[in-house]
Amino acid sequence: MSKNASKKFEKTLLDEKRLLEKELSQIAKRNPSNPNDWMPTTGEADQSKADENVVADAFENLEYNIGVATRLENRLTDISDALDKIKNGTYGTCEKGKHPIEKDRLEANPAARTCKAHM
Repeated sequence: MSKNASKKFEKTLLDEKRLLEKELSQIAKRNPSNPNDWMPTTGEADQSKADENVVADAFENLEYNIGVATRLENRLTDISDALDKIKNGTYGTCEKGKHPIEKDRLEANPAARTCKAHM
């Protein structure tokens, strides 16, 4: 892959990484002992009140946030891995077949790990 193409994909990946981190920060907090791990939160509800509806809403928010945070975290991991591959010079190589990933696949998903044949 050319250096210009790698730079273009790197910019796209960095932009998406910033967006994902922003979205995650709205529903989760970074784990202090592992900054790559996000811990979903219940949101803004004041749980110090004994009102069972407030507590139920908080648990419902947490359940929803766990699912969303998991998907966002998985995507963030894929993006971080792709950025590492750019640094290592292995970006755009299929993890299964070890041959180049098609350009249109990378344009659709810059964090793609495999070619179309190994999707």
